[in-house]
Amino acid sequence: MKEIDLRKSVYDLTEAYPELIPVLKELGFLGVANALTRNTIGRVTTIPQGCKKMGTDLNVVIKKLEEKGFTVMPWLKTPI
Repeated sequence: MKEIDLRKSVYDLTEAYPELIPVLKELGFLGVANALTRNTIGRVTTIPQGCKKMGTDLNVVIKKLEEKGFTVMPWLKTPI
């Protein structure tokens, strides 16, 4: 099962699930495709923080992740 914990950094999530990289890129997290950016900014950024910075609705991102086969931990579906 591919569980997404929204408290974890983008780096940690993409290390656990490399298949998450193109999904996040499609959702507007463009830096995620660059290993250097993912290794620096991605280490201190969570998906909710990235959504806030981009002005993207976190619920839209969660829905897309679930459509792609990821499970967002239920108690973490509200913005952090």
